[in-house]
Amino acid sequence: MSFKKGQSGNPSGRPKQDTANLKKLLAQHGESVLQKVIDAALEGDLTACKLVLDRLYPGIKSQAMPVNIPVGATLPETGNSVVTETMSGNVPPDIGASLITALSNQAKLVEFTELSLRLARIEQQLCARQ
Repeated sequence: MSFKKGQSGNPSGRPKQDTANLKKLLAQHGESVLQKVIDAALEGDLTACKLVLDRLYPGIKSQAMPVNIPVGATLPETGNSVVTETMSGNVPPDIGASLITALSNQAKLVEFTELSLRLARIEQQLCARQ
């Protein structure tokens, strides 16, 4: 069965009571289900092991860390410091990438501010000539 372009195949969406029913069942049987999963994991069921471990020990996420950046450095100097620290292994690559993205956004803000000031000066000069 094909659907018209731009028209959902399920316009009503999922019934609202589905989530409520699932929560109700989980409240009633959650402990026994959890115990069965733990028992299966202890018996060597690798899927159950993964399920239990994923819930008990979620994936490690990067944490913010200090980066050695000279105080008062320009944006390019700061970017160089971040790249150097990342390349030398002092900063994890994902943190380095986040810092470079933040510096890029900061550069855009500086550029916007400078252009706004220049435009305001030009407008003042034009008004003064008239």
